[in-house]
Amino acid sequence: MKSKARHLLDNSTEAMLAAIEIYNKPSFEYRDETFAILALNAWELLLKARILQIDGNRLAAILEYERRRRADGSASQMLYRKQNRAGNSLTVGLFRAYDRLVNDYGDKIDPAIRANLEALSEIRDNAIHFFNRPVDMAIAVHEIATASVKNYVNSVRQWFGVDLARYRIFLMPLAFFAGPMTVEGINFNAQERQMLSYLANKRDVEGDEPDRDFNVALRVEVKLKRSKDPAGTPFTISNAPDAIAVTLDEEDIRERWPLDYDILNARLKKRYADFKVNAKYHSLRKALERDSRFCRERLLDPGNPKSAKKKFYSAAIVREFDSRYDRAKPEAGMGTESESLR
Repeated sequence: MKSKARHLLDNSTEAMLAAIEIYNKPSFEYRDETFAILALNAWELLLKARILQIDGNRLAAILEYERRRRADGSASQMLYRKQNRAGNSLTVGLFRAYDRLVNDYGDKIDPAIRANLEALSEIRDNAIHFFNRPVDMAIAVHEIATASVKNYVNSVRQWFGVDLARYRIFLMPLAFFAGPMTVEGINFNAQERQMLSYLANKRDVEGDEPDRDFNVALRVEVKLKRSKDPAGTPFTISNAPDAIAVTLDEEDIRERWPLDYDILNARLKKRYADFKVNAKYHSLRKALERDSRFCRERLLDPGNPKSAKKKFYSAAIVREFDSRYDRAKPEAGMGTESESLR
């Protein structure tokens, strides 16, 4: 049976594949907005899956809570699950999930990912009619979208050990689009000028180089040249035995041992009132590291066999410290029980 984290990850992947498929349609005038909507949906599900992975698939970790108004108008001390109009529990949104990962769980996420998601959100929220507009607008959207896909693929691989290469994910370069490279001059309205200025500021991030794992925007340049020159570099998609191997076992490893050192420390600080990163803690942790149920050393990047190794921990290791530290008092109304998806 799939875990809740893996269930969300699968849905997230399907949303991203749908976004890419629609963007790459031969003729689809609403491609930019549709891609932004579906890609942001994919990212939101991915971030929630990451929270569940780190927090032992505890559904309460991704729920929204609120204080209710008493009869006298004052706010309640207890927190209650926030519900939608149908009466179902609401989960956190995209940026709330991002902030929770970084602030509550100590997950290190490249700031370029957030900058890219903010730019993509601006494209969605403005809902400007990009079709039949000057080429500059289409290029700006393509650069943001391309970086978003690259960031997504790398995040899925690093967090869950899932290689999406089998889907051959890419956004069709603008160089493949039919049509003249020069167009009649069209004046931007005020909203479009603001939009281009905003995207330009997001793209011009210092140090945002294409060889990084994560980017705010990427420009794809395609040059095709037929050549019989033997010095040319051939390329092909191959299943040759000497190709870089990617094992599917890594998916299970990522799910069972999702916590790195910093995330483990962040969880323990949140769980215990008297926890400190000191000699006592290091001694306890190192003793538990010898048990494969709690710790496993693996490649930092499973797609790269030459990658450095790093220790990762299972969610089960957290409970092993209960007898040595005092539990912090849970915030009123916050769920702690194991819950299932509704």
